[in-house]
Amino acid sequence: MIRADDTNFIDLAELHGSMFEAMVAGDVTQLGIILADDFTLTHMTGYVQAKAEWLDDIAAGAMRYHRMETVETTVSAEGDLAALTARTLTDATIWGSRATWQLTLRSWFEPRGNEWVIVRTIASTW
Repeated sequence: MIRADDTNFIDLAELHGSMFEAMVAGDVTQLGIILADDFTLTHMTGYVQAKAEWLDDIAAGAMRYHRMETVETTVSAEGDLAALTARTLTDATIWGSRATWQLTLRSWFEPRGNEWVIVRTIASTW
């Protein structure tokens, strides 16, 4: 079990921030590094998208993240996983529709070797 005092939560927040930066840059290589192989993104529509499909959509321009502003971040330990919830203002074009969404992005992290990876993210609105 992971406890809050066992985890450097600043590192997790930085890793989550790196994910946002890579999303805005369209950097699928960097995303490929920081996301677990079995990563899934659950969109606010409820659609669960596998890592490879999401990265393909970013690379093809079907999903373009123009700007992500983090409004609030909280980190916690949940059983064997560390979790981070970020409330963001996300300017993105998703499958042809551009808007700025008030997104809550909840991500879970697992240690893999000496590093942490993001294993799952669920997006919803706030």
